[in-house]
Amino acid sequence: MENARPNVNAKPATAPLGAPARAARTSAPMADRFVERDGLRFAGTHLIVDLWDACELDDLLAVEAALRSAAQAAGATLLSLKLHGFASTGGITGVAILAESHISIHTWPECSYAAVDVFMCGEAKPARAIEVLRRAFQPGRMTVVEHKRGLMP
Repeated sequence: MENARPNVNAKPATAPLGAPARAARTSAPMADRFVERDGLRFAGTHLIVDLWDACELDDLLAVEAALRSAAQAAGATLLSLKLHGFASTGGITGVAILAESHISIHTWPECSYAAVDVFMCGEAKPARAIEVLRRAFQPGRMTVVEHKRGLMP
């Protein structure tokens, strides 16, 4: 079994981890959180981001700060953050759970590569997370593919 670096956990903004999902809900009626833009109605925007020749991919604190800043820049509500570091490669896997969905990251520092997913619904602006990721990891090359999830007919 591999020796892993310690996990980094954020304190939830609403309900404690492990609490029933209903604990985080309010009694006020909520909008369906679907996005309406350019005449289209869809569940949310999913950005698939590849970072090549990137830095800081084995630094838990740097990855945590990047995910927190990306969520904030997008106007999203961070509910919790969980990261796990792998001692054998220095790689990190993690997810920022958002009220609007999630930001996930998987790093391969030995290849200077990271795969990041940014999926958000509602009023959040996921594209604003891209510049935060660029500043945090300073990739030599970055690709971003946008997918509209749950596109209504």
